[in-house]
Amino acid sequence: MAQILSHTDTDGKANMVDVGYKPDQLRIAKAEGSIFLQSETLKLISENQMKKGDVLTVAEIAGIQAAKKTSELIPLCHNIVLNKIGVKATQTKNGVHIVSEAHCIGKTGVEMEALTATSVALLTIYDMCKAVDKTMVISEIHLIEKSKK
Repeated sequence: MAQILSHTDTDGKANMVDVGYKPDQLRIAKAEGSIFLQSETLKLISENQMKKGDVLTVAEIAGIQAAKKTSELIPLCHNIVLNKIGVKATQTKNGVHIVSEAHCIGKTGVEMEALTATSVALLTIYDMCKAVDKTMVISEIHLIEKSKK
């Protein structure tokens, strides 16, 4: 049986899904992703020597800001009230790993906010390090948890 896309009308045109009839529920989503960097770049980050500042802290703040703007960036995404958005940047042997967690009480999921937070945090690291590292690779951005209660 063919799957019907929820963001299209009977004519196949894009539209925003009506969630008005759904009950409010606690919704939680987590997303993660990584950026791979040269060892010299990682050393500059760990020693807080990047010219643009504290890379990990700025990336975390950028991810939080981005989550709050998700419905402005993703055309058919609902505007939801976030109860929590946390973004954690952890330096690894080969790069930086981002985990974002978003919570809301609402009628629709919060996974796009978690994915947006992770994506923008990684893009921020790229932006802050591009002057010294031309080989960076952003990878493996994906949802790791989605729940409603």
